[in-house]
Amino acid sequence: MYQVLLVVHSYSRWLVLLTLVYAIFKALSGLMAKKEFEKSDKIAALLGLIFAHTQFVLGLVLYFQSQIVSIFWQDMGANMKNATLRFWGIEHIFTMIIAIVLITVGYSVSKRKELSAQKFKFILIFYAIGLLIILSAIPWSGINARPLFRM
Repeated sequence: MYQVLLVVHSYSRWLVLLTLVYAIFKALSGLMAKKEFEKSDKIAALLGLIFAHTQFVLGLVLYFQSQIVSIFWQDMGANMKNATLRFWGIEHIFTMIIAIVLITVGYSVSKRKELSAQKFKFILIFYAIGLLIILSAIPWSGINARPLFRM
């Protein structure tokens, strides 16, 4: 089960990245063109939110079943000196939590705004910061011996 979830988590990251980039693009173009916030804009932002949250839940399940994380927590003090253990035990999950919170706040606040420009602005800013944080915490190829595509 763990391996299946790991593969799903590995591939679904691309959906998260694509939907966030799409939502950011729609918000930026809507803001620049001074468009009205339409249903398609809301759907784009919602898809980014849904895929990010789904990915996060998959990640939480993996986190609590991971042998690497388990090893990290056995002696956290000593294992903080090991970059790989520290990355999986602390850095990856906490940066992703911050990103998910930012994306959620951006979506939630934009829903409450009256003006289209304000809606676009909140989605643009919070989703873009969230995306940058996610990009910084993805274990890219060569980092922590993780492939970009799992089999």
